[in-house]
Amino acid sequence: MADSPSLVSIADFQAAMTSGKTFQLLGRPAKATVLFFYPKDNTPGCTTENMAFRDAYEKFQAAGVEIYGISRDSLRSHESFKAKLELPFELISDPEEKVCLLFNVMKMKQMYGKTVRGVERSTFVIDADGKLVKEWRGVKVATHVEEVLEFVARLN
Repeated sequence: MADSPSLVSIADFQAAMTSGKTFQLLGRPAKATVLFFYPKDNTPGCTTENMAFRDAYEKFQAAGVEIYGISRDSLRSHESFKAKLELPFELISDPEEKVCLLFNVMKMKQMYGKTVRGVERSTFVIDADGKLVKEWRGVKVATHVEEVLEFVARLN
C-alpha cells in the first residue's frame, strides 16, 4: 500500500504525551500507527472509546500497530485519565490544537443545545512511511474499534 500514489503524506510532527515522552510521527517502528482524536478526558463517550482501544490493545500489538489517543486536555488530565482506565498506550496532549488542526478535526458541534467548537471524534491509520491509509470522521463509538482492528489486520 505504501507505494500507492493516492496516499497522502502526513507532515511529521512532535507532541508531548504521557509518561514524559514525546511523540514523533516519522521513524516509528510500527507497521502502522493509529491516532484517535477524542473530545475530552473523563466524559462518557471518550471513556468508552479509550476502554475499547485498551481492551483490543493486544490485538493491535499482534498486528504490529501502535495506538495513541489525542485530545486538547492537559498532560496532567491525561496522566490521571490513563491511570484511572489503566490504558496501555500513551495519550497525546494538544492544548494548542496544533495536531488537531493538522488533521482538520476541529469542528463546530451542537452540545446541550449550544453551538461549540470542539474535536470531531476521528481516527487515522498512518503507515510506517508516514502515509495516511485510512480515516474515519464523525466516529460512533459502539463498533468503531472493531472496524479499525479489521482494517489494520488486512494491511500488508
